[in-house]
Amino acid sequence: MRLSPVASFLLRTHRIYRTSGSLSCKKRVRHEPVFLKNNFSVSAVTDSTALLYRNHGEPSKVVQLETLDLPHIGSDCVLVKMLAVPINPSDLNMVQGTYAILPSLPAVGGNEGVCQVMEVGDKVKTLKVGDWVIPRDAGLGTWRTAAVLKADDLVALPKDIPLLSAATLGVNPCTAFRMLSDFEELKPGDTVIQNAANSGVGQAVIQIAAAKGIHTINVVRDRPDLQQLSDRLKALGATHVFTEESLRRPEMKELFMSCPRPKLALNGVGGKSATELLRHLQSEGTMVTYGGMAKLPVTVPVGALIFKDVKIRGFWVTQWRRDNSHDEDSLRNMLDELCILIRAGKLSAPACIEVGLQDFQKALENAMKPYMSTKQVFVM
Repeated sequence: MRLSPVASFLLRTHRIYRTSGSLSCKKRVRHEPVFLKNNFSVSAVTDSTALLYRNHGEPSKVVQLETLDLPHIGSDCVLVKMLAVPINPSDLNMVQGTYAILPSLPAVGGNEGVCQVMEVGDKVKTLKVGDWVIPRDAGLGTWRTAAVLKADDLVALPKDIPLLSAATLGVNPCTAFRMLSDFEELKPGDTVIQNAANSGVGQAVIQIAAAKGIHTINVVRDRPDLQQLSDRLKALGATHVFTEESLRRPEMKELFMSCPRPKLALNGVGGKSATELLRHLQSEGTMVTYGGMAKLPVTVPVGALIFKDVKIRGFWVTQWRRDNSHDEDSLRNMLDELCILIRAGKLSAPACIEVGLQDFQKALENAMKPYMSTKQVFVM
């Protein structure tokens, strides 16, 4: 007799980890066993393994591996099994208590990742069992083995893209796509300059720009493995790679004899690095700040404002999602276009290190190290 997808999954694994979007339930509630039509029964597991923090602080010290209870699946909810979830800088800032939005404590860490739908509530029409989905917004808490979530908080992805590409699609590539699309009308042959070029956003900018025929000037911090990093970024499609120190050298003037000055500057660092980007921006160009890794303010020279009339803007992909929450096509079209690039081999996931949830402390410590060009990803 043909079994349902859920029954088949239970038979294969004998265990599903599930967790609630809420942490208020302290007492475990046991579900009744699941009885299949062949009289074989499997007990449904009512808990989930999760990385939880009860206080803000150093992530490797305040995050703990805990077991959480699972609520019943509501009519508008789905049960999802996490497949792969990354550690992003914003996740760490949230644990530290320094991010713009903070969930109520205790909270499960993580804002991004790909999961698979295992069960659906009876009123859910937009998702089905087996779908791959990613969070529509920040704050769902993805560092766990499974969750019961509202269907409206998730958006489906095609299953024919690599797992790590799906897991890292919702934040960095979307940030890169929007910044390249929304601030300047860029055409093939135009130039974009960016710092933090080896970051997740930076790597996505390089690849999306290359696919559109846009040149990129990519700025990185000096380091022992600079040549190796430069070669890797150029393999992704970077046109030029410079260190921050080299931006004031004569070769920059020579560069702009054969390459147009940038219309767009993308700043993920702040401080002097941002000021250097502004120096090379063309008149009436735009600098968009999306991060502040240096933890220093952006200083704008008066001459850049008066004589070049540059525009200074900011971007936060979470705010973009909220501003466009009622425009389903805007999010869907962006994800579809990014997936087309992924299938064509023009947009790959950043270099990732796959780790198990049990190894979370080492993963968190590695994610905090400077000069890291690899992303830690929990693979369930």
